[in-house]
Amino acid sequence: MISADLGQQLESFVAKLVETGRYNSKSEVLREGVRLIQEPEAKLAALDLAIARGLADVAVDRIRPAEAVFDRLDAKYRALGARSK
Repeated sequence: MISADLGQQLESFVAKLVETGRYNSKSEVLREGVRLIQEPEAKLAALDLAIARGLADVAVDRIRPAEAVFDRLDAKYRALGARSK
């Protein structure tokens, strides 16, 4: 079980949410708060992983200059555009 000291301001806010019927209990308020934090934290973890993969690719020289990639894409889409005319 988690016990948390929220401080007077947050404790009052949580109590008001329960008193007004917005939530059934203080625990419900805290669960909702944690759920709201979960999604952005998961996105940050995925971003951290992607950055780590990118840095690992750089470390073993598994990269291409952006200009070369852009040139290849430009040529590809120009060819596709020419075919559709």
